[in-house]
Amino acid sequence: MKPSESAAPVSRPHGRAVFAGITPGLPGAVVALAAVVLAVGLYEALSTGHGLFPGDTAGWCLAILTGLIVGHLVALGRDRWWGGTGSGAALTLAVLLLYGWVPAGLVAMTVVVLVGAARRHRWRQGLLHGAADVLGIGAAALVLAAFGDTPSVERPWQPLDWTIGAIPEVVLSAGAYLVVTRLLLWYAHAPQGASLPTATRTALIRQGLVAVALLGIAPLICVVAASLPVLLPLFAVPLIALDSTLWIARARAEEQLRDPLTGLPNRQWLLERTWTALEAAEGEGARAALVLIDLDRFRSVNDTLGHLAGDRLLLQIAERLQLALPRGAEAARLGGDEFAVLLPTADSTTSAQRVARHLVAELSSPLDLDGLTLVLEASAGVAVFPDHALDAEGLLRRADVAMYQAKRDRTGVEVYESKRDSNTPDRLGLLGDLRRALDAREVELHYQPKVRFDGQVAGLEALVRWVHPERGRVPPDEFIAIAESSGLMPHLTEYVLETALAQVARWRAQGLNVPVAVNVSPRDVHTPGFAGAVAARLARHGVPAGALQLEITEHVLLEDPQRAADTLAGLTGHGVKMSLDDFGTGYSSLVHLRRLPVSELKIDRSFVARLAVDTEDAEIVRCTLDLAHSLGLLVVAEGVEDDETWERLRDLGCDAVQGWLVAAAMPPAETTAWLRARGEHGWRRPSEEAAALEVDQPSGHVVQ
Repeated sequence: MKPSESAAPVSRPHGRAVFAGITPGLPGAVVALAAVVLAVGLYEALSTGHGLFPGDTAGWCLAILTGLIVGHLVALGRDRWWGGTGSGAALTLAVLLLYGWVPAGLVAMTVVVLVGAARRHRWRQGLLHGAADVLGIGAAALVLAAFGDTPSVERPWQPLDWTIGAIPEVVLSAGAYLVVTRLLLWYAHAPQGASLPTATRTALIRQGLVAVALLGIAPLICVVAASLPVLLPLFAVPLIALDSTLWIARARAEEQLRDPLTGLPNRQWLLERTWTALEAAEGEGARAALVLIDLDRFRSVNDTLGHLAGDRLLLQIAERLQLALPRGAEAARLGGDEFAVLLPTADSTTSAQRVARHLVAELSSPLDLDGLTLVLEASAGVAVFPDHALDAEGLLRRADVAMYQAKRDRTGVEVYESKRDSNTPDRLGLLGDLRRALDAREVELHYQPKVRFDGQVAGLEALVRWVHPERGRVPPDEFIAIAESSGLMPHLTEYVLETALAQVARWRAQGLNVPVAVNVSPRDVHTPGFAGAVAARLARHGVPAGALQLEITEHVLLEDPQRAADTLAGLTGHGVKMSLDDFGTGYSSLVHLRRLPVSELKIDRSFVARLAVDTEDAEIVRCTLDLAHSLGLLVVAEGVEDDETWERLRDLGCDAVQGWLVAAAMPPAETTAWLRARGEHGWRRPSEEAAALEVDQPSGHVVQ
């Protein structure tokens, strides 16, 4: 439905990589503080002659137990993700209770150094976790000191000397260790101090419960170390078993946040990460953006080559998307062939749109599948905080609206515009009002003439007008966009066709035989039975098919070419004439022109408006006229507003014009009067008519 007559760098992979998602500055502070604390302890121990670690049987057995735990962590093949609650934590707490915080700190750092040496790419994060352990051990040592106990290698705190009163002391020291390590790592891994994702918080709670069980083993280690130290290595079995439970909790938490096919984060992760990014952007007074990307022809690949081939293509797309991301951006797969990219910081809407265009270009380049080259075009929608939404769900929803607009208009990338979104409360209200206005027949049709250069009226174009009782005149492009993006478009088209044909019948009864053009949308053309419904309306009103012209755009062929071709063939078979509207504004126009059964072509007003002053637009119009005439089509120029444009079009061989120079769109009564006034002599330009009046009335008296 026509509204009126009147427009790469490479990113780091997703995951908790080196300090990814860690509050800036905090890791260095934690590590520096832990280093100072440990250095002070070592200096004090060495200057006073205290031993750093026991050299007796218990010490060697503890060393063996430490080696077993280190071997387990290395074999696990993963970093100590949250640290401070694993099997090494129970061991370090036991050493703390027995020999003091300096030996315990050395055990913690030994585990970190050995595991870090085995997996060098994780050493930075391991260093952070080890530093948190040292500070947690220091907090636990302070609790022991508050109770008057300061164990050392020379004077261990023997568990055989513990009494009932020692239980609160042990529990509080273990609790202090756990709380300090938890808080430090929690805050370090929450970007900008924001909250952690829900799944991560759930995993932390599970890990905390297991950590309590692990730390509860520490006193037992102390008892065995004092009474029968040779049995200490056997503690590796329960410690490793409980430690493995922590990794299972982590894996389950990650599964909740990852797409199983591509390994990219999923929708839940995207929403929670977006919330975090919006909180940070709000605090800094900055912008953030969300880009939603959809592959345009992926379904046909699935249907033709099978789902396994489709999955392999998705893997290639995911890899290509990650490589195309700008620094700091994060990608997610939302499901099917839909992806999202979060830009935690965006300089402007234009910069976000530029990123989206780069991503679309990368994803639209050819892909190779077993020697078969495939091109899957992509469409993207952009929504920006705080311009378009203030929350993660709203930003995702509005990026989705923009993406479907880009997909429908074949523009590649669109930025969200509220006037094109039928889902806002204001526009939902307008949609309901439009539905009621159609039922009450409050929507009007105005008619704009098309005239040939000999002045004869070539036809009229029906244009919808709606005056809202409260809002006043609603722009056609606004309410038609609402109808197109909702299920109301077929109802609006039926209303316009019914109203226009009824008016044509009245004009014919008055002897005014002028064809009327009605705009129809691609959705109308794709509706089953549309051609038959139009023919039935013509018969009901007694209007010959030649008195109706339907204006379409080339977009009718983009979604379902075969159904569109069948519908258009049915309409022309009934005798309905077809006109191609907005020519020159779409894609592959020359290709589509040969496939559409049209008898008329309308040059878009954007080219006509500057015809007299822009040589490039003039050349486009000339070429279009030559092409159309070679195919046997009539050409109508839209938006003609001055004599100079009229004359240029006449010289170029255009067949008819439409625009304010001829007449604006008029209500039915005014159109009737206009047709009657020009029925005998045809239409003349205002300048020609004024000249004729001067000739007819030399005295200057004009007869009305």
